[in-house]
Amino acid sequence: MQIDLTTPALLFPAISLLLLAYTNRFLAIATLIRQLHKSYINDPKSLLEGQLKNLRKRLFLIKAMQLFGVISLLLCVLAMFFIYSKANEWGSVIFGISLILLILSLLISIREIQLSTKALDLELSDMELGRKLKF
Repeated sequence: MQIDLTTPALLFPAISLLLLAYTNRFLAIATLIRQLHKSYINDPKSLLEGQLKNLRKRLFLIKAMQLFGVISLLLCVLAMFFIYSKANEWGSVIFGISLILLILSLLISIREIQLSTKALDLELSDMELGRKLKF
């Protein structure tokens, strides 16, 4: 397949927006961890074990998502450089690797979203249990 310089350039806005979304997810989870830390300081006996395991997994996945996304962007730039330098075969191969890493980043994102909803389920279960105990 023959690609030109504009093919990898098309991914620039998509990857940039994706990395922004990943950063927002990281900031949200960082805020949540800080809030949980304050809760733990105030009440060390609170039941946070399930949340902590979930948050640790999510933090690892977000780091992996960001890593693969950034490497994908770097390889996309490198592919453009090779195509610009008339080394189209190298550019095509590197662009293909960039796409694979982007796919991997997106698949990890799906898993992180699943864990995120599991964390919300934990919160809801805790509130439902607390409501049952009061009545």
